[in-house]
Amino acid sequence: MIGEFVADASVAVAWVHPAQSSREASAWLDALAAGAQLIVPSIWSLEVSNALLTLERRGGLQPEERHRALEFLRALPVVVDHDGGAHAFGDLAALATRETLSVYDASYLELALRRKLPLGCRDGALRAAAVSHGLPILP
Repeated sequence: MIGEFVADASVAVAWVHPAQSSREASAWLDALAAGAQLIVPSIWSLEVSNALLTLERRGGLQPEERHRALEFLRALPVVVDHDGGAHAFGDLAALATRETLSVYDASYLELALRRKLPLGCRDGALRAAAVSHGLPILP
């Protein structure tokens, strides 16, 4: 069983949007239901909320579906790590540059590396960077 893990916004969107769902994302959600704890950087809620709003604006979600999704995500046992922002102008920017990631994606990688936690993500570049650093990827 997974105790704690980091997951990016793409995973959260997969939990609440049928077109984005996958067996892997469902497994991460099952882990939460079984008592695992999701650790996220402080940008996570902003990214998730923005992704859902973008889906609504593009016609992929109805307003009430977005509101239900936000309520569902708000109820999850999420722990927000606020320490990553302190590294934004230094180590985090350097990590993003080295790994050719956005600073946003690098924030998930940095958190997983710092806390030595598995990373859940759907982005190929972020997954590759995590593997290159020896991080476990879910699943």
